[in-house]
Amino acid sequence: MISISFTLWVTWKLEGGAAAINEAGRMRMQTYQLALLAGTKDNIATSKLLTQFDNSISILKIGDPSRPLFVPWNNLNRQYFLNIQNQWEDVKQGISRGKASVLSISNINLFVGQIDQFVGSIELEVDYWTGMLHLFQFAMLAISLIATLVIMYVGYSVILDPVEKLRLGFESVKSGMLNTRVQIDAKDEFGDLAIGFNAMTENLNDLYSGLEAKVKEKTLHLQERQNRLQALYDLSSFVSTEGNLEKLAKGFSERILILCKASAIAIRWTDEANRRYFLLSGADLPASIIDEEQCLISGNCYCGQSTGNSEIQIVTFNPIEEGERHCVKAGYKTLVTIPILFQKSLLGEIDVFYAHEYVIDTEQKALMETLAHHLAGAMEALRIKALEKEAAISEERSLLARELHDSIAQSLAFLKIQVGMLRDEIIEPATNKAKTILGELDEGLRESYSDVRELLLHFRTRTNSENIEPAIKTTLQKFEHQSGIKTELFISGQGLPLRPDIQIQIMHILQEALSNVRKHSRATIVKVEVQESPQWVFKVIDDGMGFSVASDPVDSTHVGMSIMRERANKIGAQLDITSHSLGGTSISLALPT
Repeated sequence: MISISFTLWVTWKLEGGAAAINEAGRMRMQTYQLALLAGTKDNIATSKLLTQFDNSISILKIGDPSRPLFVPWNNLNRQYFLNIQNQWEDVKQGISRGKASVLSISNINLFVGQIDQFVGSIELEVDYWTGMLHLFQFAMLAISLIATLVIMYVGYSVILDPVEKLRLGFESVKSGMLNTRVQIDAKDEFGDLAIGFNAMTENLNDLYSGLEAKVKEKTLHLQERQNRLQALYDLSSFVSTEGNLEKLAKGFSERILILCKASAIAIRWTDEANRRYFLLSGADLPASIIDEEQCLISGNCYCGQSTGNSEIQIVTFNPIEEGERHCVKAGYKTLVTIPILFQKSLLGEIDVFYAHEYVIDTEQKALMETLAHHLAGAMEALRIKALEKEAAISEERSLLARELHDSIAQSLAFLKIQVGMLRDEIIEPATNKAKTILGELDEGLRESYSDVRELLLHFRTRTNSENIEPAIKTTLQKFEHQSGIKTELFISGQGLPLRPDIQIQIMHILQEALSNVRKHSRATIVKVEVQESPQWVFKVIDDGMGFSVASDPVDSTHVGMSIMRERANKIGAQLDITSHSLGGTSISLALPT
C-alpha cells in the first residue's frame, strides 16, 4: 500500500509538472505572437493574447488539480516565476502605452529566455522525481525479492521442516520403532503437535513394553475381585443360615477380618436409643479391649459414634495425643467404623482396626457397606424370629391363662364361697377334728386360689423389649401388691441386651423364686440385684426364715425348684441356691459370659 500510494503521488506530481511545462511553452509561443502582432496594429488579437497570457500566469501560479497542473515549487522556480511575472507586467504596460521598444527582438529574447529558464528548472524537478520513482521501483523490486526469500525460508523453517519431521516420525513409528521422538523447538501448533506425538509414542512404547505386566496386573485384579465375590457369597450364605446371634457375630467377624485384610474386628450392638454400644463379638481383639470396652457410652470413644446417616468413618490415631486409648496401646493406627443399618434403623457398628495407616477407596467402601447390610439383615431376621417365638409363647400362655381363669379359678372361687357357707352352717358343739379339717380345707382353697391368680399375673407379663428392667419392675410391683412384702431393685453395669426368648426364661425363674418367698419364707423384704457386666447375674435375696439345703436338698419332689433348674439349663445358665435356717435365702442365676 505504501508503494502504490507513493507511486501514485509521484506520478501525479510528474503529470502536474509536465502540464506546467506545456503551459510555460504556450507562454513562450504567445510571446512570439505578440511580437508579430506589434507591427499590424491589431488591437483585438493583441488583447486576446494578453488575456491568454494572463490566464497562463494565473494557472501556473495557483495550479489546476483537475488536469492536473501545478508547478513543482522550490526557491529557484519561485524566483524564475517572479521574474517572468514582473517582466510581463512591464510588457503589458509598454503595450498599453504604445511603446514599441518593449517588443523589440532583444527584449523578446530576454523574456523568452526567462521562460526557458523557468521551464528548465521545472524539467529538472520533474527529472528528479522521475529518478526517485525509478529508484523506489528498484527498491520495491529488491524488497519483493528479499521478502520472497524470507517467506520461503520462514515457510520452510516453520511449516515444511516440522511437517517433514513429523512425517518421518510417523514413518518410523509405522515401521515399529515406538521409541521414536520428534524434536521441534518451536512454541507453536507444530511444537504442541510434536509434544503430543512424543507423548503418544511414549505411551505406546510403555503399553507395548509393559503389556505382559499389564495383563498380569489385570489378571491379579480380576482374581482378587473373584476371590472377594466368592468370599462375599460365602459370607452371605453363612449369615442367611446361622440361627444364633453370638455364633453369627463370631463367624462374621472372622470372615470380614480376612476379607478386609484387617488386624482386628469388633462388632458392637447398640440399644434402641443408641446411647450404649455393647461388644457382641470380635476377631483378634486384644484382651484390653475385650475386658475394658464391653460397653461404650456413645461419644466417649471413636468406637460407638455411628449415626443413622450410613457414613463410614475413618480415624487415624495420633500416638502422642491419644496414647492412653486401648486401641493405640494395642498398636493400631487406623480405625474404620461401619454402621449396621436396617431400613435406616441403627442396630450397631463394625469396628475394623488396622496396624498401619489405611485409606479406603470407593470399591472397598461399597464392599464394607454391603457386608454391614448383610449382617444387619441377618441380625434383624434373628430378632424377628425371637420375637415371633416369644409372641407364640405369650399367646399360648394367654390362652392358658384365659382357660385357667374361666375354669379352675372360677371353681376355686366357688369352693371358697361354699367352705365359708359350710363354716357358718356348722352347729355347735362341733368336734375339734371337724374344725381342723374345715380350717385346713379353707386354707388350702385360699392358697390354691392365690397360686392360680399369681400364675395368671405371670402369664400376662411380656418381655418384648431389649431392656429387661421394665419387666422386672412390673413383676415386683405385682408381687408387692399381692403379698405385701417390700421389694428393692438394684441394677449395675452395662451389658449386652438379652434376646426375648432368654428374657422369658429369666422372668419365669424370678417369678418362681418370688412365689417361693411369698409361700414359704415369711420375709419382710426382698432384694433383686441385677449385674449386667462382665456377665449377666440375677439374685433374689430375702430376709425370711430360710431352710437347710443340706438337710432338705432340692429333688424331684420340689417341683418349683426343679422347673427353675430346667429353665436355667435351657438357656445355659447356672442356678445356685444359698440358704440357712433363720438366715434368709439367696437364689443366683448366672448367664454365660
